[in-house]
Amino acid sequence: MSFDDLRRALAAAGVMPATARAAGSQGRSEAAATRPATLVEDETVAAHPIGPAVPCPEPLGFLDGVQRHQVVAYAGTQPLVGAVVAAAVRERQGRELRTIVEAREHLLLGRPAALALLGERVADHRQVALPDDEPDHPIRDLDAAVAAVDDARSALEVTVAGRYRRGSDAWLIVDGSLAESPAMAADPRMLGVSKSHATLPFEGRNLETYLRLPEGHRSSVFSPASRRFAPVYAWGLRLWNWQGRDLLFGLVRVEAAPTEETLERVTEFSRWVLAERAPISAPDARWDRLLYGIHNVEEYLRATLPTR
Repeated sequence: MSFDDLRRALAAAGVMPATARAAGSQGRSEAAATRPATLVEDETVAAHPIGPAVPCPEPLGFLDGVQRHQVVAYAGTQPLVGAVVAAAVRERQGRELRTIVEAREHLLLGRPAALALLGERVADHRQVALPDDEPDHPIRDLDAAVAAVDDARSALEVTVAGRYRRGSDAWLIVDGSLAESPAMAADPRMLGVSKSHATLPFEGRNLETYLRLPEGHRSSVFSPASRRFAPVYAWGLRLWNWQGRDLLFGLVRVEAAPTEETLERVTEFSRWVLAERAPISAPDARWDRLLYGIHNVEEYLRATLPTR
């Protein structure tokens, strides 16, 4: 069902169709913060050269998820938000990427009173109730809806990762943090690659070393204090030269299971990730922190989502 199909179904239920997002709502963004991490390698943060990029010698999977949402109606002053989330693993064998596992889910989000008006007219959408403990505020409700869609996409990614792992023991690179799932965080054959640096793991001289890593260098391994659900080991990795640009240009955070094997192979893993960097032909503001395989999954999924 497209967003326009959903609008027509909701109009039949007596609510007012809508197509525009309320002005002033920018969605959820991660608050900037410093949460000091615990070093598990070196006494202070050091920059370690990793040597040349070396592709993973085994079949390698890539996991990413996407989301799309639109305001589809108003019940009085309460917005109803339609959304679709999707996630997939595409695996490289030789030089080809093919889809191994994929899933998508359609959502309809709103306050309980608004959802109660709809009955069974949109049974193919999972209804998600937004908080109603405060007075109506369309912008607040829209931001709550976006946060809920974010959570739904993350949950779907965890589900897809589990389905992939039940059928394959190949290495898997995940877009984002492994700490979202205890199973993912403990998996000895998963690597998480995060582009976000809103939460910084150090301060002072340690932070300066971390943020000024040269191209082709990694930081000391640390245990993040900001893990959500499970412990991981992490390290910074510079994919591209940042000088003359921005401290965060080309910087990613890599995560792996908190094991001795990770400490022994951290440079090897870093070489694998470095080998996956690739300039993207289409303009993308995040190109300096994108991996080709992750970008491929994202493009594949976005082509399947409704736009209207």
